Amino acid sequence: MSIAIGAKLPHTGTVDPTSIPARARAMEVAGFDSLWVSDHVVMPLTIGSYYPFASDGKAPWTGDIPYIETVVTLAAAAAATEHVGLGSAVLVLPQRNPVLLAKQVASLDALSNGRISLGIGAGWLQEEFAALDSPFEERGRRMEEWIALLRDLWTGTPPARDGIYPLADGLVQLPVPPHPVPLLVGGHTKAAFRRAGSLGDGWLAQQAVPAVDVDHLATEVEAVRANAVKVQRDPADLRFVLRLVESTGAEAAVAALLPDLEAIGFSEVIIDTALDADPAPVLDTLRSATR
Repeated sequence: MSIAIGAKLPHTGTVDPTSIPARARAMEVAGFDSLWVSDHVVMPLTIGSYYPFASDGKAPWTGDIPYIETVVTLAAAAAATEHVGLGSAVLVLPQRNPVLLAKQVASLDALSNGRISLGIGAGWLQEEFAALDSPFEERGRRMEEWIALLRDLWTGTPPARDGIYPLADGLVQLPVPPHPVPLLVGGHTKAAFRRAGSLGDGWLAQQAVPAVDVDHLATEVEAVRANAVKVQRDPADLRFVLRLVESTGAEAAVAALLPDLEAIGFSEVIIDTALDADPAPVLDTLRSATR
């Protein structure tokens, strides 16, 4: 097996923010292939929006959880590491300013010598969109336009364009990222599968370990691939990553899943790790399934 193993870098909840660089370095030394961070800018104390990753639609937390900001955390991790991949799983794209985000990500990629992958999602937390003065009902349109904007801006000399976010002619934005930054579309809706296959560079799925359904994930992988074929893209060029939540302490269960996940097309999984856990034994348990 050659499936890569990534981990969520602890940057939310009770984590000491000053520990993040050392934790990133320790996880790189342990041998993780990649480190990932999640994204929320602002949340209501009581979350009323439908949460798409729970069967009852209710978010399993309250809004008073500290989140060290996504791009800032990735910058801290980039400065503390040398070769491990770094990414977002996932950043809520439509509520960000695309020009500023393009600059931040290009700078991150330059600082990390081309190690950034950008997992992106349309978002689900309506209260967060309202607080950021971003129209929730337009998030799908913005998601698709922002993907094109990011790629244009990452050329360094984006062409003039009309749209929701027009760009004037003659703009320059440097640095250019040292490698093509992968845009991995998150979500489990038909729209997400379409965007991942036809617009993105792959799909970033999310499942809770106790509820992983490999057969169902296989149908979703095929849906993404089918959408690539519809626009004459080679589905073999797509990257499939799976974030496994509720995986802390469940390394043996994750290890048992890895052969089947690789067989249906996933090239990488992302696990959660406990704040006080030694990352090396955790990774050893997972690697035992790949030997």
